[in-house]
Amino acid sequence: MNALAATIKNFKLASRLLGLDSKLEKSLLIPFREIKVECSIPKDDGTLATYVGFRVQHDNARGPMKGGIRYHPEVEPDEVNALAQLMTWKTAVANIPYGGAKGGIGCDPAELSISELERLTRVFTQKIHDLIGVQIDVPAPDMGTGPQTMAWILDEYSKFHGHSPAVVTGKPIDLGGSLGRDAATGRGVLFATEALLNEHGKSISGQRFVIQGFGNVGSWAAQLISEKGGKIVAVSDITGGIKNCKGLDIPSLLKHSREHRRIKGFHGGDPIDPKSILVEDCDVLVPAALGGVINRENASEIKAKFIVEAANHPTDPEADEILKKKGVVILPDIFANSGGVTVSYFEWVQNIQGFMWDEEKVNNELKTYMTQGFKDVKDMCKTHDCDLRMGAFTLAVNRVARATVLRGWEA
Repeated sequence: MNALAATIKNFKLASRLLGLDSKLEKSLLIPFREIKVECSIPKDDGTLATYVGFRVQHDNARGPMKGGIRYHPEVEPDEVNALAQLMTWKTAVANIPYGGAKGGIGCDPAELSISELERLTRVFTQKIHDLIGVQIDVPAPDMGTGPQTMAWILDEYSKFHGHSPAVVTGKPIDLGGSLGRDAATGRGVLFATEALLNEHGKSISGQRFVIQGFGNVGSWAAQLISEKGGKIVAVSDITGGIKNCKGLDIPSLLKHSREHRRIKGFHGGDPIDPKSILVEDCDVLVPAALGGVINRENASEIKAKFIVEAANHPTDPEADEILKKKGVVILPDIFANSGGVTVSYFEWVQNIQGFMWDEEKVNNELKTYMTQGFKDVKDMCKTHDCDLRMGAFTLAVNRVARATVLRGWEA
């Protein structure tokens, strides 16, 4: 089952638990707006190249729409739709005043020079500048984009609308980016994991962790969990996996990863097949890479007692059922990895106020939001007698539905 089908399935289950009106349910599924634009630029060699840019704006009942812009050669419309919808539910679970959006350009950023990427980003911004905005839709980085991309969007947008640092988040610090944003998703994973383990009478310290994926989220989660006393026994990235039953030396592994841009070749543990990482013996499994990695083929072999979904949609619905029968507790992605969008919200708030926070305040506020978020999800689980995934979805759908009805959706 793909990400869109799984998201719609969870939405419909939540909608049934909440007893939503069928017309309202249908209205909440349909995107607010889908934008598709042609972006033609001169390449460095003088030839003309044309790319397709797009933006799916899903819902704005609770506030401006929010979501990443990705540059990737294979942009699947269904997946973008699913991710835009997922952002609506994610921002609602986190209780931040946004709806969901997603977009990007169908291109391979590795094949474009810096100047070509800048031209492409500026043309895209010119085409959509009147459809995004501080109180309309606030883009952020995603796959193939980063702080520099956001800086170009900010500059181009500001030519039309005046200086508007709050139009994008994930900016460089020098242009109004927030301290703590780089570590935010990984730090959110730490706070979410702490809340989950506390609920079960445990703490991070002494628990054995396996982390699949060692990009931004996985590496920050590894660093922060190990600093709290968690024992990280295995990690993997696309180049390979490494295992040490006594616990990996995470500072050394981070140093190796920064220097070599991969974890393969690290000598502080035994190399393992990255495909077997998910079934390694541990207490807490943290998938922090791609979607769909936990499926019906490997779910029955998973030994972890807890799964914290740091990636988007890492667990297929079939695997969900198998793991539920085994008694594995899954902390769903729409809550577990919401630290990034929460600190993006803090960045937006700081830009609007024109008053920047220090990193300690950012981290303390994030902990407050993540801790309260977990309590809110648990309350929904008790009300509807459901697991954490459905607790998070009912919480999100209920908040969006209430906002939609209060605003007079039938008028």
